[in-house]
Amino acid sequence: MHEQIAAALRRNAADEAVALARRWTTEEPASAQAWYWLSLSLQQAGEPDPALDANGRALRLAPEDAGLHLQQAGLLLARRDVAAADSALARTTELDPNRFTAYLMQAHLAAARGELDEAERLSRTAARLAPEHPELMAVDGIVALRRGDAERALALLSQASKQLPDDPRVLYALGFAYMEKGHPAFAERAFTRVVELSPAASTLRMLIAQLALQQGHADDARAALEPILQAQGIGPAAQRLAGEIELGAGRPAEAAAHLRQALAALPGDRRTLQALLTAWERLGTEDEARATLEAALATTGDSHELWLARLAIEPVGGAAARALIERWQAAMPAHLPALEAQMRVHDMAGERDQAEAVARRIVAIEPGRVSGEQRIVEALLQRDPPAAVAYVQELVAKLPEQARGALLPWLGSVQDRAGQADAAVASWCEFNRQQAPRRLPLPPVGAPPEAWPALAQVDAGSDARPLLVWGAPGSAVEQLVAAMAAASRVVRGDRFGAQPPDDAFQRYATVADLASGALAPQALVDEWRARLPARGIGDGNVIDWLLWWDNALLLALRQALPEGRLVLALRDPRDMLLDWLAHGAPAPLALESPLKAAGWLAIVLNQLATLHEQDLYPHHLLRLDGIEADPQALAGALQQAFGVPFPPAASLAPARLPAGHWRRYRDVLAEPFALLAPVSRRLGYPET
Repeated sequence: MHEQIAAALRRNAADEAVALARRWTTEEPASAQAWYWLSLSLQQAGEPDPALDANGRALRLAPEDAGLHLQQAGLLLARRDVAAADSALARTTELDPNRFTAYLMQAHLAAARGELDEAERLSRTAARLAPEHPELMAVDGIVALRRGDAERALALLSQASKQLPDDPRVLYALGFAYMEKGHPAFAERAFTRVVELSPAASTLRMLIAQLALQQGHADDARAALEPILQAQGIGPAAQRLAGEIELGAGRPAEAAAHLRQALAALPGDRRTLQALLTAWERLGTEDEARATLEAALATTGDSHELWLARLAIEPVGGAAARALIERWQAAMPAHLPALEAQMRVHDMAGERDQAEAVARRIVAIEPGRVSGEQRIVEALLQRDPPAAVAYVQELVAKLPEQARGALLPWLGSVQDRAGQADAAVASWCEFNRQQAPRRLPLPPVGAPPEAWPALAQVDAGSDARPLLVWGAPGSAVEQLVAAMAAASRVVRGDRFGAQPPDDAFQRYATVADLASGALAPQALVDEWRARLPARGIGDGNVIDWLLWWDNALLLALRQALPEGRLVLALRDPRDMLLDWLAHGAPAPLALESPLKAAGWLAIVLNQLATLHEQDLYPHHLLRLDGIEADPQALAGALQQAFGVPFPPAASLAPARLPAGHWRRYRDVLAEPFALLAPVSRRLGYPET
């Protein structure tokens, strides 16, 4: 529908656009996008007040939508009698091509409509008249934000806000740029200033409240939302947020009161249901939970989220849960999640044949559905392993050639379980060969220096004791990090995410730069420390999961970070190679061949052995063989290493390959394993 409306707006057929948008809001009154496009249409039709009302409806449905808030900013400015802004500004520039303000306002309106190329064109035209004008930085910053370039948007909008500190459009956009960069406190400050400048922007209070709650400031969130709660006709989104705030403040009874009202208006809303389940659990009011959800199901029996919430109240796999799943299937006969729940219940009860039968129903409805296909293969592995391999091979053959590679790791695992070691290695190698061009090269390795610098004294006045964590591919370091995260909020795994810290620990060139002197040891540590506040660490106490390790880093750490400690995850090197080959690693490193990977792994593990034998830096070498999937055992290993109790993680990923599994591959991977044999002995692992 929005494409038809946009086409009408481009033809200046505003009445047609309004009619289309009104029909959309009638058909889908809960669609924020429908109300947004009605607002745009009314704006172009010269009706600013109804346009503001329509966009307000959209904001109440989707208070976190950046585009809606940017549109709201433009509409608030438009109340200063820019009713027919688009056509009037077009006429102005037609008559006077040197009218800077007209181009500028056209650019703002184009950006609000999402016509980013047009906004950029108008900005370039205006720049010929006043190239240094801060309004141009604001327009370009808004366009950058809408294009997803938060870095550039923040730079431009920060500059613009210094020169235009009371411009709501700039502050709106600046707030969202801060949000995109993960700075909720700065975003909250910008949006609060917008409300101070434009009290009519009350819907923005919901976003301010959400930002305060995100930072753990429940009382501030409640204060920001209070004016909306006191208004007449509070909507379900505000009720939901009020409930979430009360939960954050430790008031589950008050939370439940708000959330029940939100649920009445939005019976299938996931956020509302999740918050309600939490409130009921804290209150211990299971009967109320059942009654409320049953009432909702009586009117909305086709809601996936409602059925899941109702199921969550009953003991997993119990008689009540089984009865609920039967009702769910009756209400939604071809709904695959209901069938998947039934399949899991059969498995929990040991009803293997019934579980397989449900799996076959699932794939009959949706061929290739992962849950069903995996369960069928599992059944075949139990009674006829070669048939399981053949089944997966048939699935692979049915896929388009360019999509087949995605199933190769699974095929290799099935071949592994079927005892077909040669075939498993072939499948895994082919997958890694296909992926290698899209993965990171193996990190460089440095030569040891002639002499290590002295280990500096720890500053007695410093309380910081940072931990650096690393493990080579296949070491199960990710399980170790998960176990540490269960006990500490300062674990940081952002080096493996979309926005890693830009410091020397992240850059491959660091090895060579330290060796050559291009990077000073103190500069490496200073840069690392400088990035910590942006990562949420204020006092230097961090558990930093490193992307790579090389002993060359000790040239800096021994001198400039003596208070640090290194935690190294380790398993039998041959198990590590096999696990890396079969299942990859947290760092997406290219594995071009088992032999090449084994050569690199041998070098880095020999470095760890040297570090450990010579005690080159305060460290803990944690052997995870056989305990990597056991929360209690991992917590015990950490307690033994650090001398303090560690709570076990609530859950860990299951072990992928058991300790010692490499022995099944001693023939097919004989050459790579031979490369790893010396370092395996050095690290204390048996020869065979």
